[in-house]
Amino acid sequence: MRGVLGGLVGLVGLSAVAGLLVTASVTPVLAMTGLAGTQALTLFDQLPESLDPSTPMEQSTIYATAPDGSTVELASFYEQNRVPVTYEQISPNLYDAILSSEDKNFYSHGGVNIGATVKALVDNVRGTSSRGASTISQQYVKNVLIQKCEQEVDTTSDTYSEDLQQCWLDATNATGSKGIERKLQEMRYAIQIEKDFSKNDILLGYLNIANFGGTVYGIEAAANYYFSTTAANLTVAQSATLAGIVQNPNTYRIDKAEQGTITNAEGVALNNAADGYALTKDRRHYVLGRMLADGKITQAQYDEADASDIAPALNPPTQGCASAGASAYFCQYVKSIVLNDEAFGKTQQERTDLLRRGGLKIYTTLDYRIQTPAAEKMAEVVPANADNAYFGAAGVSVEVGTGRILSMTQNTLFTETPTDDQAYSSLVFAGDREHGNSGGFQVGSTYKLFTLIDWLEKGHSVNEVLNGSVQTNLKIPVCGAKQNANTKEIGNFGGGGGGTGSVLSFTKNSLNSGYFAMASKLDICDINKVADRMGVTLANGGKVTDENVPFDVLGPKNISPLAMANAYATVASGGTYCTPRAIDRVVGPDGQDRELPASSCTEGVISPEVAATAAFALQSVMGGGGTGARANTNDGTPLIGKTGTHDTWSTMMIESSTKVATAVWAGRWQGQENIYRKRANGWNLNDMRYPVAQAAQAAANAAYGGDAFPKPDGKLTRQQLATVPSVVGKSVEEATAILTDAGFQVSVGGAVDSDLAAGLVAAQDPNGEAATGATVTLTTSNGQGTTVPANLVGMSRAQASAALGAAGFTNIEFDNSCNPPTSVVGNSDPAPGTAASKSTSVRVTCQ
Repeated sequence: MRGVLGGLVGLVGLSAVAGLLVTASVTPVLAMTGLAGTQALTLFDQLPESLDPSTPMEQSTIYATAPDGSTVELASFYEQNRVPVTYEQISPNLYDAILSSEDKNFYSHGGVNIGATVKALVDNVRGTSSRGASTISQQYVKNVLIQKCEQEVDTTSDTYSEDLQQCWLDATNATGSKGIERKLQEMRYAIQIEKDFSKNDILLGYLNIANFGGTVYGIEAAANYYFSTTAANLTVAQSATLAGIVQNPNTYRIDKAEQGTITNAEGVALNNAADGYALTKDRRHYVLGRMLADGKITQAQYDEADASDIAPALNPPTQGCASAGASAYFCQYVKSIVLNDEAFGKTQQERTDLLRRGGLKIYTTLDYRIQTPAAEKMAEVVPANADNAYFGAAGVSVEVGTGRILSMTQNTLFTETPTDDQAYSSLVFAGDREHGNSGGFQVGSTYKLFTLIDWLEKGHSVNEVLNGSVQTNLKIPVCGAKQNANTKEIGNFGGGGGGTGSVLSFTKNSLNSGYFAMASKLDICDINKVADRMGVTLANGGKVTDENVPFDVLGPKNISPLAMANAYATVASGGTYCTPRAIDRVVGPDGQDRELPASSCTEGVISPEVAATAAFALQSVMGGGGTGARANTNDGTPLIGKTGTHDTWSTMMIESSTKVATAVWAGRWQGQENIYRKRANGWNLNDMRYPVAQAAQAAANAAYGGDAFPKPDGKLTRQQLATVPSVVGKSVEEATAILTDAGFQVSVGGAVDSDLAAGLVAAQDPNGEAATGATVTLTTSNGQGTTVPANLVGMSRAQASAALGAAGFTNIEFDNSCNPPTSVVGNSDPAPGTAASKSTSVRVTCQ
């Protein structure tokens, strides 16, 4: 029988006759299982012959851009640690070792070693052996079938591990009629793939799919893990070791230095460092012997390799975002996109499987030219746990005009393992609920941007002057209905009472009461609609327009730092809003680009004129005396910016060039404990936002530059004239209130003679119209003024004397012309109708 079967070896796979020959060869074996002869003759021919090897499970890898423009690996995700390689990337030593020990006739048979297979089947039926006697082609088929089964296992199932184990059992069962049927199917597939693929492709496919113990799959991952090298650089001894491991992976693996891979009957651990990995060494000895017998190595090579110790140099692979170090939170943000966006699968399960099995190469927008300096400054300034009261910080930089996220930093250390240590967290503070599971933060006065935009869109000027004093009963329109707002209760940073000023000064100094005054001339609902239009959402996925209250002006809503950075990038771009984007390119295992998550840029979200004028106002924030000056990079790059503080526990700094916008938040990520008057690493907690933002923006400026912002629109920066209310006859207090409410400043001059009561306003300058915000000088009455009676002419001397006396004059002189009894007054000095002091001498002439 052996001679007959041996003669068939060269025929298998050459034609359809091969199937019949193989069937005839195994029919006696089938008969031993009780199958009838006619069944036996047709069973093999009826088995499926087509097997699509498809793509084995491969790890997905996320990449970033290094300072030199090259790509660097951030993190990998896998269910099976596998790094596919090409035929040329594997050492000839490994090919020799695997073929000599597993299938020395690989290049001459047609996929099945008939004699060895039949003998194995006979032994299996008799129960004298359970060996498989498989060729490389058959082993490849077996591994493909295992992979196909594993890829269909529900990874969310409670029986996931058991189901995976069943895949292996089903594909390796070698006993009874089921075992024979499996073996026949394996043979049938092996014959077919020999027709469809070259020998080198089959051998490469086998080495890329084979398990080398645990989650290590494929020769490249095995070389990396066990010997810290590559498949291309494996030595003879290393190649023989790995060729031995593949024969029984979890017995011969060499990474169990303490516990070993199996125990003997006495419970003693075997195949560990203590016994020199004896089982693996014996298997290596066998492999080296086969290599020597086949002439693949010399006697000297054999002696050297066989005498060497098994010396693992383990390089444990790390997967998940923890391996990304200071970029872990950006990695987690990207991971959330893959797991949530339908570009990567219609269901959560499909997306999860694709990430862990799909062999994706995900090229991200992260730029280490910005990321590294930003992360270093974050680590230098902000402790991972400043005071055990949930103090956190996050920074994010976004490319203007594209929405590409260039950097993302955080003060905490990344872990997905639940812990009570506040230094560790898996939350992505810069993101939102969908992208990082963060609830966002109250962004404070950075939200004033949207009041400024609405102000300009309504045609107001940044040089318009308003009464920016704190008020107890300010009327602010909310969706058309005015609501009372006690802005005195909110106050201003530092406790000032505010005052009359321009919108430009309110912005530079971040005056709360000034922005409330602006809001009183707008509508809160319109302000929130501006934010909505500029891409700002609540971190929980809701809309900022869902709830509208007067104090929205000051940013009490929970919003992600990324959304705010992108809003300022919209201003810096001249009015174009781009959705945030973290992925530039995704390549599948077939080398083809995959569809990216949807992203877009929308021009005209705000007009260029409004954007330019808003930028003009926001530049003052970064200049001398502005609230953001401490974060200015001072490198000559024009910057816009805005600070923000919410109550006593949340702070923010946003700044932008025409190329990159940066937002940094620092505050409590849980609770509301006061962060003021507390220090760490030499900084006040409330001031840490400044150096972190400055470092990130400086790096962005160095990498991307920045141009001058466009000039502001003339109409939106004009000096406006307003009617000056007349306050003559009012008290100084009343007159001041009237003029201040009208947007004018007030100066009180000296007292003058007036017939008004002492202390009342006797005169004002200017009258009529004046520029908004101009100073109106008030002159008060000293109470000593009166007026020469206007009807004095024509009176007799007696009548004139009485009228002048009644007017308060005490020094009256009548000219001799008034002596005749019939004379009447012709004139006076001062003239009739003239105001004068009561002590003024009045000289009367008659006619």
